[in-house]
Amino acid sequence: MQLFKKSLAILFIISSFCAQQVSAQEIQLSPDDDLQQALNSSQNGDVITLAPGSYFGNFIVTKQVTLRSNERGEATIDAQGKGHALVLKNSHITLENLNIINWGDDLTEQNSGIYSNEKIDNNKVPELIIKNNLLTGDGFGIWLNHVTKAKIINNKVKGNIKLRSADRGNGIQVANVTHSYVYNNEVYETRDGVYVISSQNNIIEQNTMHHLRYGVHYMYSYDNTVKNNIAYSTRAGYALMSSRRLTITGNKTTDSEDYGFLLNFITQSTFSYNHIKGVWTKPENKVLGRDGKGLFVYNSGYNTIKHNIIDTAEIGIHLTAGSEKIKIFGNSFINNPTQVKYVSNKKQEWSKDGRGNYWSNYLGWDMGNDGIGDTIFEPNDGIDKLVWQYPEMKMIMDSPAILILRWVQRQFPVLKPPGVKDSFPLMSAPSLSKNEQAVTAPTLTKSNSAQSTNTTSASLKE
Repeated sequence: MQLFKKSLAILFIISSFCAQQVSAQEIQLSPDDDLQQALNSSQNGDVITLAPGSYFGNFIVTKQVTLRSNERGEATIDAQGKGHALVLKNSHITLENLNIINWGDDLTEQNSGIYSNEKIDNNKVPELIIKNNLLTGDGFGIWLNHVTKAKIINNKVKGNIKLRSADRGNGIQVANVTHSYVYNNEVYETRDGVYVISSQNNIIEQNTMHHLRYGVHYMYSYDNTVKNNIAYSTRAGYALMSSRRLTITGNKTTDSEDYGFLLNFITQSTFSYNHIKGVWTKPENKVLGRDGKGLFVYNSGYNTIKHNIIDTAEIGIHLTAGSEKIKIFGNSFINNPTQVKYVSNKKQEWSKDGRGNYWSNYLGWDMGNDGIGDTIFEPNDGIDKLVWQYPEMKMIMDSPAILILRWVQRQFPVLKPPGVKDSFPLMSAPSLSKNEQAVTAPTLTKSNSAQSTNTTSASLKE
């Protein structure tokens, strides 16, 4: 009897599913049709295909439907400068190939091109899919809150370069989101590219972000992966704050003004196989103490930093505010005028299992021909620390007095203060191995190449 009841239940579920599939239909709409009415009257499983043209208004999607156009960008949803363009009130929705434009600019109201802010039980339905869409507007591009198993794939989000950075929304913003995938999107001229807050177990992969404040911005999140992304022409390529157990690997950042990677209160995380190049504060923005930092580690401990390249930054790596108990090895510090800035009275050993880091200014030798320098490398000494504490001392760095002080420090190690020491400096820069292909420099698309090269300064102004 029990088996019979279970069989009946299974048959009922199967029949209900089949009935839903049979009743599902493809609905063809033209710009003359009422899109909102079609969305309201649709059934779960329906596919609504929009013919080329413009559909004006602010639309709400409540059913489990697919809303699409046949070709990318052929059908335009125009919010006419106010509110949200599309509001999603179901988690089993697919948005594909749409051109979404001209939504509102009220950041307090979270005006967005695609907006979802309702907690939805996603255990009973597969997932929310947003793919191959073009979004151009003033506010937030894609805003998802309280969503599980969302996929944001191959979209292009463009902000308004005429607005100050602080007055624009973020390109892709996810909050309280779990088990979601943000893949192969291009975001530019918004405030931040991908902003993640209070979210866990998500993957941010192979996105391209440029002409922004921050490429990727993390807050209060854990157990997330950031891999193989590209950021360029930003104030900070990646700003990671108040988060733990992050895996940050295979990413690239070029031409940042303030930071390649900013780690602020990041713990129990691994930072590996990333490539940082060209972090330099513009002359017109130069003030005392503002220098481009390849890797800025602030109040962050119990992390591993390994096999990264930091190339041509004003300061290669800056550790401060209790950033200790960090494993640092296998990295390459290349052509950075100041390789390390570390002001502390504690010793730091930057090597592991007999292998340290590569330093382009290391002048030691390798008599054993084992690829390891025979003399210890100490990238910061007492004079460096004085300069960091009193930047005005830079004016006398080449004076006889400073040269004598450095000589005395070398002759009498007892006078040398604690600091960073690499006991096994590498004689050559290690390869990024398999991750090198994933961080190839980007090529500007036709749609943004002309504007992007001329508007960097405008897009970064506050």
